[in-house]
Amino acid sequence: MAEMRDLATGKVYIGPEQPRDDRSKTTLNGDKEYEGTLAATGPAFVGGHSEDAKGVVNIGTDAVDFKPKVSGRAVDIEGDVKIVTESGKALDIEGNTTQQGNVNQDGTLFVSGVFTTPSTINTGFVNGTGASAAVKAFDLPHPNIEGYRLRHACVEGPEAAIYVRGKVSIDGVIELPDYWQNFVDKETISVHLTPMGAYQELFVEKIEYGKRVYIRNQAGGKIDAYYQVWADRLGHDMQVEYKGASAADYPGDSRKFSAAGYDYDVRFDEKEDGTWFTSDV
Repeated sequence: MAEMRDLATGKVYIGPEQPRDDRSKTTLNGDKEYEGTLAATGPAFVGGHSEDAKGVVNIGTDAVDFKPKVSGRAVDIEGDVKIVTESGKALDIEGNTTQQGNVNQDGTLFVSGVFTTPSTINTGFVNGTGASAAVKAFDLPHPNIEGYRLRHACVEGPEAAIYVRGKVSIDGVIELPDYWQNFVDKETISVHLTPMGAYQELFVEKIEYGKRVYIRNQAGGKIDAYYQVWADRLGHDMQVEYKGASAADYPGDSRKFSAAGYDYDVRFDEKEDGTWFTSDV
């Protein structure tokens, strides 16, 4: 139950007497509590909150005849706030948010929708649109194996192309990655060969089902070469040239792309101590 104000300490305690659960007893001003201290065991309801106690402190909006100066604002804090979680979900927000000032993020930021910014993104990886400060990359579910993901770094060109490279010899067979099935347009596969050691009359005999490439030597000699195999990703047709004043005028589906200079733009500079920062664009 509530007590009358303790004149010796200036504190009000709300809660059971037996056992008395006063968590403010170590919050002292010299040898007594601070003037105006309120200790309550909860649950507490403030404003027009529902009758369901979803937390220890439950705060609603308008109540009875009181109307806050900012309509719909339940809590107004002038000062810092620290949240420490025991459940692993420190902050759960339903609805839109407005941020003025910088945000320092320690850890990975996962975005399930489109992440758009007209300004800059500091170093780190943004998972969702595929935009990274250091490398243009994409991270997506594995097309063939449940519970697995793929992450690739991108090269720049007029198509959403991917590649593999390596060395081919002896049997002249290049095995393409299994995940290329249902991932690339097989009709766009191209093969580039660099003979090693000596000139070789190498050519591509056939590409079998988009799974393997057969290399042959016209002169009948050995096969010993580096290779690059390129292909265009399925479902990412890109219009290279279009009329417009900015990336916002792109006539295709922009949700499949992250346009440098529009969706993100980063400039790196090195400080004297060897650390890096992003300068204004």
